[in-house]
Amino acid sequence: MTVPLGGVPLADHQAVFEKLSEAGFTDLWSSEVNGADAFTPLALAAAWTPRMRLGTAIAPVFTRGPGLLAMTAAALAEAAPGRFQLGIGASSPVVVGDWNAAEFTQPYARSRDMLRFLKSALAGEVVDHDYGTFALRRFRLERPPAVPPQILLAALRPGMLRLAAAEADGVILNWLSPADVGTALAETKAAGPDFEVAARIFVCPTDDAGYARNVGRRLIAAYLTVPAYADFHRWLGRTELLTPMWQAWSAGDRKGALAAIPDTLVDELIVHGAPAECRTKVEAYAKAGIKVPVMALLPTPALESGGAATLVETLTALGTHA
Repeated sequence: MTVPLGGVPLADHQAVFEKLSEAGFTDLWSSEVNGADAFTPLALAAAWTPRMRLGTAIAPVFTRGPGLLAMTAAALAEAAPGRFQLGIGASSPVVVGDWNAAEFTQPYARSRDMLRFLKSALAGEVVDHDYGTFALRRFRLERPPAVPPQILLAALRPGMLRLAAAEADGVILNWLSPADVGTALAETKAAGPDFEVAARIFVCPTDDAGYARNVGRRLIAAYLTVPAYADFHRWLGRTELLTPMWQAWSAGDRKGALAAIPDTLVDELIVHGAPAECRTKVEAYAKAGIKVPVMALLPTPALESGGAATLVETLTALGTHA
């Protein structure tokens, strides 16, 4: 499950983490956009849930300096030895440039260089190297983790997918359907048998299909108009399907862009329905090759009006022990 959950203060998440564990969830994964940072919720979970695995999906490679990112990852790996996976990725021009005043340039090269640096730094090595997009002089972690975390790379298209397969411990996928998984993983055939494959899956557990599709349309319009995601879906073969949305969006017609997104696409990319139906749809990702299907819970009318009891009921129903 993606954490933290909306509507619940971080200080109150211990009970949420415990309910997730009881429901059969094994992993807690964070994101980093404009809500909580990627590491604080996991630091709390490290103390409150001593058995659950933890992961970032993702920590951007532009918004922290290399040394700070290594230190932050090392601290969490020390707090949760053997349970933490560090997911890194390029993020987007909005997050990096508009919101963090950093330059979003050479995302492939920066991701590659940060991956190589982190592998060395988290292994406790002295790093004195010019990687191309940045250079470091004699950096060494004062507290290298006894169990270095696996490093997963967020990837969409062939170049980054192949880089993940060649140099990372795993890959993080996003914004794809179960039918798309094979296309993506065909680019990671060079990876070893222990290569981790995680994917964030948006889940809207409601029988109100109209509501779920409206939520899904807003998300699709927000994400798939970002150049990297637009290129990803062109590569997946959705150019004709998505061109009307892209044209309306470029013209400033936001309502027209939403209206141009067909129900069939929403149903492919957003899991919705009763909790049991959602579980079955998420299992389709696992059958397609996703080893760690990470649910990202979207709001529903019941969740927005029902309070903590409805949230607990929903998490229980979504879990493997339901």
